Amino acid sequence: MTAFTAAMAALLADPHLGAAAIYRQGGSGPPVPVRVLRSSPDRVAGAFDSGLLQATDVLSVAIAALPDLAPGDSFALGAALLTVTAAERDATGTAWRVLCQR
Repeated sequence: MTAFTAAMAALLADPHLGAAAIYRQGGSGPPVPVRVLRSSPDRVAGAFDSGLLQATDVLSVAIAALPDLAPGDSFALGAALLTVTAAERDATGTAWRVLCQR
């Protein structure tokens, strides 16, 4: 286990940072319980010469828990259902950065 893998495991296990989620491949596959780190930054997008504020959701998920992710997969966090729009691996190969839409 690398230092990055150990750090990711510690962050996910922390009850103040990590959250329980249910992952479904393709949005309807069998449920897989995972831990995620969730952030919901607002993004400003331009349209018609004005700024639009859009809510976004970004999840960090250990690659060891989910070795493959694709657009259309989903995560359920409590009452929120998040659909994967894009996923990218970090430079160390430890975690996914998952962009989702509500």
